[in-house]
Amino acid sequence: MKCFHCQAKLQRGLTTFTDSKNGYVIMLHDVPAWVCPQCGESLFDNASVRGIQEVVRSLDEGVEKLRRAA
Repeated sequence: MKCFHCQAKLQRGLTTFTDSKNGYVIMLHDVPAWVCPQCGESLFDNASVRGIQEVVRSLDEGVEKLRRAA
């Protein structure tokens, strides 16, 4: 698999996923991904995406509970 940006060969590795959503910032370290050794671009496979989505859904529910309690 090649990097979309620089066309180097991607390697399996770990990366950090960061996003801002619904009033909070999420940062997940050591997420499995395909990582470009040349430019650092990361590509998540389906299993990692599903895991990230599960964590985000859980956080969304928790944030909503906090907002209702205020």
